[in-house]
Amino acid sequence: MISTQETRARTLPRKRQAERVTQLKGAVSRLAIQASLWIWAILVVFPFVWMIYTSFKTDQEIFFSPWSLPQTPRWDNFVRAWTKAHIGQYFFNSLVVVVPSVIFTLLFSAMAAYVLARFPFRGNRLILYIFISGMMFPIFLGLVPLFFLLQRLSLLNTFFGLILVYIAYSLPFSIFFLTGFFKTLPSELHEAAIVDGTNQWQAFFLIMLPLAQPGLVTIGVFNVLGMWNQFVLPLVLMSDNTKYLLTQGLAYMLHQQYYMNDWSGLFAAVVIVMLPTLLTYSLFQGRIQKGLTVGALKG
Repeated sequence: MISTQETRARTLPRKRQAERVTQLKGAVSRLAIQASLWIWAILVVFPFVWMIYTSFKTDQEIFFSPWSLPQTPRWDNFVRAWTKAHIGQYFFNSLVVVVPSVIFTLLFSAMAAYVLARFPFRGNRLILYIFISGMMFPIFLGLVPLFFLLQRLSLLNTFFGLILVYIAYSLPFSIFFLTGFFKTLPSELHEAAIVDGTNQWQAFFLIMLPLAQPGLVTIGVFNVLGMWNQFVLPLVLMSDNTKYLLTQGLAYMLHQQYYMNDWSGLFAAVVIVMLPTLLTYSLFQGRIQKGLTVGALKG
């Protein structure tokens, strides 16, 4: 008969060996994940870095030494892109359209989402599903009807008409996101405010809306990025070159390069267009993550 001590003496090295194999597999998997993430980060970051330092080169350096750093930074590329290529005017046009579009999108979507999340009534789910179905409608199918609709309303080639389209296009996802966010907020504060004598408007604007700030910031950043980089809608609905948005102006500048050959100015213009997007995301990155996870943590 084999004693208990002999059995333990035989099984103990096997357990240690199994633990070592498990630890080795875990280390290898972590190393593989980190390596793949580093490779992905390099593939994503390198084009941006290359584009930034290329914007400081001359045209000759771009073509004959595309991978080297500029010998002398050419700041006049940005001045030329801002003035001669009218990027400054296009930048202002984009601000005129994007800023009010984001503000009113947040206001209307917050009001609609608050009602759908807090007030049960007949047809509540149907209205929510109608908004959700708008997320599945491809934008390309609505271009022709939108064009003729704005033409009949005398809103074609106007900032106001484009603002209305941006708001309508952004509402479905904004309402869907904020509806789930408002459901996570404590209803006791709303009930206490009503008991204290506040009406529904005061309870919404003074209590519930400030509590929904993380969700509003998150969906606001998404809308800013989407509207700022939107190309198809302004391309179809804004044909007046004095009212071009940044994406249109950049595409127009690209077509001009085939006979103007100002590639250094084009790279500078791309950097100007890209900077607001990068700054917006870098400034609100923490709030975006908080807004995306708060619903999951509370749900």
